Amino acid sequence: MEGIVHYDFLPPGKTIVADYYSLELEEMMKKLTVKQPKLVNRDKPLLLHDNAKAHSAKKTSAKLRELGLETLPHPSYSPDLAPTDYHFFLNFDNFLRGRKFNSEEAVKSVFENFAGSLSLEFFRKGLSCLPEKWQKCVDSNGEYFD
Repeated sequence: MEGIVHYDFLPPGKTIVADYYSLELEEMMKKLTVKQPKLVNRDKPLLLHDNAKAHSAKKTSAKLRELGLETLPHPSYSPDLAPTDYHFFLNFDNFLRGRKFNSEEAVKSVFENFAGSLSLEFFRKGLSCLPEKWQKCVDSNGEYFD
């Protein structure tokens, strides 16, 4: 709820595979240790990520265990349960509406400016919706609802 811990830009033409994702998890934990040490020092920090192939690969599972991360279960194709999807990127999409970019650097700059302009309240609001959305998922037997 304290803002963005880590982000990265995937090089054009690349896809996220387990090796790449594992390196991103390491980077995230390094930054989390500095930004939110109380989260890292609890029994097991919780990670909410979907079950994309790179996230559910054996190598990724081993990396999660190595880093001491516990993952929350996430039904397939459920953007309604990912705060980055239902809150952050929804607002970012609205922010980008009608804009055109002529370089990768321009896109990165706009993202960084947008992300840097967000208040802690923005992140708290997005995460505070999660329990209700999870309950809707349980009530609908895991079916997509938003």
